[in-house]
Amino acid sequence: MNKKEGKSKPHHNIVFLVSSIFITIVVLFGAIWPNTFAKGAGKAFDFTTYAFGWFYLLAVLFFIIFLFVLAFSKYGKMKLGPDDSTPDYPFYTWVGMLMSCGLGIGLVFYGIAEPMSHFYTSPFYGEEALTREAARTAMGYSFFHWGMSQWAIFTVVGLAVGFFQFRKKEDGLISTTLKPLIKKRRGSKTLKRVIDISAVIATAVGVATSLGLGIMQINGGLSSVFGISNNVTTHLIIVGVMLLLYLASSLSGLDRGIKWLSNINLTLMFIIMFYIFVTGPTVFILNTFVQGLGDYVNHFIEYSLRLSPYTENPWVREWTIFYWAWTIAWSPFVGAFIGRISRGRTIREFVMGVLVVPPLISILWVSVFGGTALYMDLFEGTNIAEAVNQDLTSALFTTFGELPLSFAVSVLAIILIFTFLITSADSASYILGTMTTNGMSVPPLLVRAIWGVLISAIAAVLTIASGLEGLQTASLVVALPFTVILLFMIGSLYKQIRKDYQVKPNSKKKAS
Repeated sequence: MNKKEGKSKPHHNIVFLVSSIFITIVVLFGAIWPNTFAKGAGKAFDFTTYAFGWFYLLAVLFFIIFLFVLAFSKYGKMKLGPDDSTPDYPFYTWVGMLMSCGLGIGLVFYGIAEPMSHFYTSPFYGEEALTREAARTAMGYSFFHWGMSQWAIFTVVGLAVGFFQFRKKEDGLISTTLKPLIKKRRGSKTLKRVIDISAVIATAVGVATSLGLGIMQINGGLSSVFGISNNVTTHLIIVGVMLLLYLASSLSGLDRGIKWLSNINLTLMFIIMFYIFVTGPTVFILNTFVQGLGDYVNHFIEYSLRLSPYTENPWVREWTIFYWAWTIAWSPFVGAFIGRISRGRTIREFVMGVLVVPPLISILWVSVFGGTALYMDLFEGTNIAEAVNQDLTSALFTTFGELPLSFAVSVLAIILIFTFLITSADSASYILGTMTTNGMSVPPLLVRAIWGVLISAIAAVLTIASGLEGLQTASLVVALPFTVILLFMIGSLYKQIRKDYQVKPNSKKKAS
């Protein structure tokens, strides 16, 4: 038996105790005083985005530069594991697992909602809304938000966790990735616990944000397709069903439940995307994809560093900065998970795989769905943008209503969102279990179940108490300290990689 698979005593684990108690207090506060919670969330959102927006933008751009330099350096051939190791999962399954844990729900939620929101309210002052120019800007910015920048954050954490876990044979804790910097100094044990507690809280809130988005969209779909009321009771029923299915998946383990659900997710995504591509404005979608890629490349630096110090335009804070903070908030979970499933891949293969394939699928999704909705509003006289402005959760299903076989496609989409919910809750509780049981590679089901209940409760409370704004604020606040940890994580990883690379050639010389 692996030493990390032995008996766990979560009640003796300070990380488990502090983080679970903190999350429980947040849930109870939001449930008992929802109005106070909502007001506090609004103030926190305004302050965080105004005071630290520049920090988020610079950090994310730095992550991308670091990853590309590392991947194409002499260190790119080093593996996440022993030199003779091979990947644990085939490429298709690996990509499916990446998409399932890394913003699958968010992509389905915002795939139409985001471009139509930008089409209705332009990101730039002076640009007329609901025009062809506004449509082009909307797609270019949507590509930017779902491109490499988001996935660079996941890649940093995944690379660090995978390298230390499989090559250095350490546990999968976030604090362990900082070991070369922390070392055994006075107070190092306390510092490691603080780092792990911060990672757990950030993960729980970040995942809850995505679950909340999924719950809201499922409720919107059920209302649109079946006429079911969009209210608190329906939200709670969705959460309850999700929990039951999540527990069933969790019992199957990582190599069965999550693996097979991930394959189902990716397959359903391709089926729905292909159907919309064929039945929608195919040539317009292809043109939109190519044009959008060009705009993405041309405006990448501009958008990466865009703020509005000379105007009162809050757009960048409400979109770009929220996106980066949201991604950072649940990067401990996604990063730890993709590191866990990437054993045997080289640094170059890992970086290029995570930074290219999922973003490309995301951009294709936005092209197909967002492009179809834009075409309908521009050339067929529909009012999808206006409907989205009234209710973001209606975007996907309002668009489906304009296509043939809308009922069948809508049902498939609801199933897809539900499977994304289950795999997100399952894989998140798995990683949270590892984080709060001293790095156990197979955390006990009880611990995973506790985290599944807590993150579901956070999602429900945030959604019911303050809706989308509450979800956004929670991500922003918890992401701030973790951004600092990510920067230190990069320094620690680079230091360890350089050390290992220098030792390896010397050892060969001695052996000869």
